[in-house]
Amino acid sequence: MTRLSDWMQASGLARLDAQVLVGTVLGWSRAQQVAHPEQELRDADLARLNALAARLRAGEPLAYVLGEREFYGLTFRVTPDVLIPRPDTELLVDLALQTFDALPPLSARRALDLGTGSGAIAVALAHARPVAQVWALDASAAALAVAHANAQRLLPAQRAGGAIRFVQSNWFSALREAEAAVPRFHCIVSNPPYIAQHDPHLPALRHEPTLALTGERPSADGLGDIRYIVTQAADFLHDDGWLLVEHGYDQADAVRSLLAAQGFRAVFSARDLAGIERVSGGLCPHPRATQSAPKIV
Repeated sequence: MTRLSDWMQASGLARLDAQVLVGTVLGWSRAQQVAHPEQELRDADLARLNALAARLRAGEPLAYVLGEREFYGLTFRVTPDVLIPRPDTELLVDLALQTFDALPPLSARRALDLGTGSGAIAVALAHARPVAQVWALDASAAALAVAHANAQRLLPAQRAGGAIRFVQSNWFSALREAEAAVPRFHCIVSNPPYIAQHDPHLPALRHEPTLALTGERPSADGLGDIRYIVTQAADFLHDDGWLLVEHGYDQADAVRSLLAAQGFRAVFSARDLAGIERVSGGLCPHPRATQSAPKIV
């Protein structure tokens, strides 16, 4: 039999990662592990620990190995079909909730999450504001399946705002092509692909979906998809609606310039907990073009 302390030492993992695996397989807290290093491991548990450890040593992210990741106080299932939710993105949810809370009390709040992936942003918004109407779009059917499963597991069945509306769409395309009138939103949020096509960090992200990293419009500055979103978003915003976009640590100036060039008002950038400008946004351009306003559905 193999003792816990012997396995921890031989695993080849950082101590915290090894403890997380032991907690997952055996259900032991870190305190229990420290208090009972002499505990002998059953063969079945040892085999599972070795299999998980091998995946970590091969460079697979811990979230994929465990099949889950915590985000905004909720535990999301994740697969290699979706980007792993990052703590930085919680800032995007915070800002979207602020736009909701600034609306008149009786206003129907409607949000659109572009490129929803695991559904982390959309589900966090729907969970925090049960009366909100939330739409979630993604070009990947596999990603939408993950997002839909997370929504079913994490949201009340009878949520006041109804179920999240999941739509397979290449950015706004499905909204433009729908037979019904084009919807408008009080807040459009997106954590789009923003990594430059030749970024030296890409090899370290090889286990995550390329589409979620460099996007359908790979560019030298990583802003291809953000440019597209900024040029199209006003058509789907209320006059008092906000566009909020997450971006790279060095892209805030460029994203603010893109927003200003499209006529967005009150353009700003917000800093994450590390003090990095991580999200930029603006208020819908005003006055609008002269065409008649689309009907709200």
